[in-house]
Amino acid sequence: MTITQLQYVLAVAEHKNFTLAAQSCFVTQPTLSMQIQKLEEELDVQIFDRSKKPIQLTEIGQKIVNQAKNIVNESDRIQDIIDQQKGEFGGEFRVAIIPTVMPTLLPMFLNHFIKKYPKINLIIEELNTDEIISRLKKGTLDAALAATPLQEDGIKEIPLYYEPFVGYFPESHKNYALSKITTDDLSLDDILLLQDGHCFRDGILNICKNKNTTQDKNFHLESGSFETLIKLADEGLGYTLLPYLHTLNLTEQEQQKLRFFVDPQPAREISILYPKNELKLHIVEAFKNSIQGIIRGAIAFHDVKIISPKLK
Repeated sequence: MTITQLQYVLAVAEHKNFTLAAQSCFVTQPTLSMQIQKLEEELDVQIFDRSKKPIQLTEIGQKIVNQAKNIVNESDRIQDIIDQQKGEFGGEFRVAIIPTVMPTLLPMFLNHFIKKYPKINLIIEELNTDEIISRLKKGTLDAALAATPLQEDGIKEIPLYYEPFVGYFPESHKNYALSKITTDDLSLDDILLLQDGHCFRDGILNICKNKNTTQDKNFHLESGSFETLIKLADEGLGYTLLPYLHTLNLTEQEQQKLRFFVDPQPAREISILYPKNELKLHIVEAFKNSIQGIIRGAIAFHDVKIISPKLK
C-alpha cells in the first residue's frame, strides 16, 4: 500500500470517474486504474462498484476513503513540518475567499504578498461560506477569508478587520435627507438584496430582523452583484446596504448617496480561518500580516456592533 495509491482512490471518490480522476492526478487513466486494482487485490476488497454510473464506493470502500483522507493529509504535513522548522515560505497554499470580500480586498494585498513570498504557490478560489467550511474540514483548503463568527468545530478564526455596513440611498428616498442613519430608519419594503447564499445578505436581514413588511412590491429581485443593486437604487427602485470597502470604489456622485450608521455601527467581522490542526501556521501568519498591513491604512473602525453572518 502506498500514499500514491491512496491519493488515486481519493481522486476517484471525488470525481466518480476514472478518467477525470487521472487528469486531476496528472497520470494516464490506465496507470491510475492499475494502481487502484493492485490496492484492491492487496486488501482483498472491492473499493469501487464499477457497475454503477457514476462509479460508487462500496460500503468498505467508504470506510477506506475516510481513513485514506487522514493518512494522505498527515503525509502532506511532513513537508509542512520541515518548512516550518526551517522557516521556509514555499509550496502550495490553498485559500478561499467569500464573493463579497474577494473583489475589494484581493487587489489590495495580492501583489504585495506574491512579491514578498515568491516561492509560495498561492491558489485562490471564490467560494461561499458553506463550501469554505466543508472544504476546510475535508482538508482541501489551507485557509479562507470569511465573515465571522462561525464557531465551527475544528476551525480557528482570527479576526482581521471590522467592516461597517453603509446605506446607499437615491435622492428620491426619504433617508437621503439624513446625515446619519439608525437601524430604525431601515425598512424591508424597499431594500434591494444580494441573492440567497450570500452571508452579507443574511447579515442585512439580521440588521432588519425586527422590521415588518407593510406593503407588497410589484417586483422582487435578488442579485449577485452590488453594481446591479446600486443601479436599481439609482433608478429609484429602493435602497441597499454595501460593505465599506466597496464604497471606496464608487464615483464621487455615488458617494454622495452614502449614509453611515450612528455608533456603534453595524459591521461584519472578517477573519482568516484555518483548520486547528493546520501545520502551515507560518504561512497563515504571513498571509494574515500581509492583509492587516495593507488594510490598516484603508479601514480602521472600532466602535462597531458585530452582525452575525448566519441568518437567525
